[in-house]
Amino acid sequence: MDRKTLVKYLDLANHHPETTSQMIKELCQKVQKFGFHTAFVNPCYVTLAKDFLKPINGLVGTVISFPLGQETQDIKVMTAIKAVKDGADELDVSMNVGLFKDGQEEKVLNEMGNIVTAAKSLKKVTVVKFIIETGLLTDEEIKKASLLVLKSGADFVKTCSGMGPRGASVKDVKLIKSVVGGKIKIKAAGGIDTYQEALALIEAGVDRIGTSKAVEIVEGLK
Repeated sequence: MDRKTLVKYLDLANHHPETTSQMIKELCQKVQKFGFHTAFVNPCYVTLAKDFLKPINGLVGTVISFPLGQETQDIKVMTAIKAVKDGADELDVSMNVGLFKDGQEEKVLNEMGNIVTAAKSLKKVTVVKFIIETGLLTDEEIKKASLLVLKSGADFVKTCSGMGPRGASVKDVKLIKSVVGGKIKIKAAGGIDTYQEALALIEAGVDRIGTSKAVEIVEGLK
């Protein structure tokens, strides 16, 4: 895989609690330099990142209800609306895994659908992804959760937050792909640090990779 192709799979992210505005500027500089797909930042830094990347029309993404997913639906919807108004092009939203594992699938689906509707009603091209946190799910639950994301009208199923019990795996991607096929895209995240790991996930079928190690991944390309 050539470098120009690889960078378009990569979202460079910083979601650490100690992140400063200077760190966000440095992240955006790397997005500019390498041409990564999207700069992913915490909600409070969306405007800063969008302004910084304006000269190149760079994309900015943020996370909603991250990483627990257990805010109430109205809070999730309001946060999504605020993020889009601030300039976010993409939203990675943590699914409420507790509700899902409690058997309240319709409630989870309703919440997802309302978030998608709210975000896209403000800006139709907003990309919405739901993080199902595969490390907390059985194989069958991964399949069920992926189907809920598909039904919600979202654009991507995302494997992990990077804050859960484990990161993404090729097995996760294959399980998701087995039930959603090409009807919805797949984003992998969590512990993806090397070119070899990224390539294995791309070959398994992911359309995007979220990582804080995007530079290291690109530099690992020989």
